[in-house]
Amino acid sequence: MEIKENMENKDMELKENLEKINENIQKNTEKTQKNDEKPLKNDKNQDLIVLYEDNQIIVVVKPQNVPSQSDITGDKDMLSMVKEYVKKKYNKEGEAFIGLVHRLDRPTGGIMVFARTSKSASRLSEQIKNNQMQKIYYAVTTKIPQQKSGNLINYLKKDEKNNIVKIVPQSESGAKLAELGYKVLQTNENLALVEVKLKTGRSHQIRVQFAGINCPLYGDNKYGKERKLSNNLGLWAGRLEFTHPTTKQKMTFACPPDSETAPWNKFYMDKYFLR
Repeated sequence: MEIKENMENKDMELKENLEKINENIQKNTEKTQKNDEKPLKNDKNQDLIVLYEDNQIIVVVKPQNVPSQSDITGDKDMLSMVKEYVKKKYNKEGEAFIGLVHRLDRPTGGIMVFARTSKSASRLSEQIKNNQMQKIYYAVTTKIPQQKSGNLINYLKKDEKNNIVKIVPQSESGAKLAELGYKVLQTNENLALVEVKLKTGRSHQIRVQFAGINCPLYGDNKYGKERKLSNNLGLWAGRLEFTHPTTKQKMTFACPPDSETAPWNKFYMDKYFLR
């Protein structure tokens, strides 16, 4: 059930709808949380895929199930991989400076930009803060949205203890506005390939908001339903646009997910990346 934007109206019907959605999300989480807290080990020897680099920035592709930065698993993370790459390639003494300006959730793969100087890190962070960095995601939902395109607007709150995000009323303490636009690109039986443009950057935002309209993402064992479909979450950061921090040139990058693996092999992905 889609929750429409009318958060200032604190009637009982809205609260009941929110409670039902969060109850479903919580039930699904409790069933799969143990598995979700043990993410796949990644290959510590995998090569770094670099799309672009200069003396200010480096743009890379994060594989799925690799953390953006170090975590308790001890698995190789993107920040460390980029530092090692720069240090080795340019014969840097000591630890190379690499600025982490944005993150992708561990199960999400796709394009990331890192800063190579503190000045560039500051300027890229400012673009993100001012919503000037455009991120386009491709998601696969396990049900086809009723509306082929539209906006999802909710207020989200993160439960830090259980690492789960919930849809809440605007009036609830700690609630943060979450907004995205989407368009259904293709369908295959009950699956839908959806293009998503974030207007805000909240934790687990895409996963929670699509679960909120009863269209959880493929392979999402935190907010999804029933059995686990795959080790690969159906979410990929496929396009990234921003202004170069020093040259001021508009930078546009695109990279498709692996079209031979599920769920991407169920759709014709190349048409969205070929020029």
